Amino acid sequence: MPSMSAHLALTQLVPFAAEELDKNKVTPGVLGFVVFAVLAGSVWLLMKSMNRHMGRVSFEEAPDPSAAPDTQAATPGK
Repeated sequence: MPSMSAHLALTQLVPFAAEELDKNKVTPGVLGFVVFAVLAGSVWLLMKSMNRHMGRVSFEEAPDPSAAPDTQAATPGK
């Protein structure tokens, strides 16, 4: 019965954890640091990839038709 021995081990460790717990000091711990580091690394990689992809974009804007002079109105007879 592996689950029974694991249960006994956990019940024996709980009092030790309760004695070491300081209720006035709460920290994120190692898991919080690892999660933050993974998020920061992924954001950095996404920004690097975005800058690379934006550098490859060649975009030429079409002239604004309202700003250009109307050539059809300037030539009478057409």
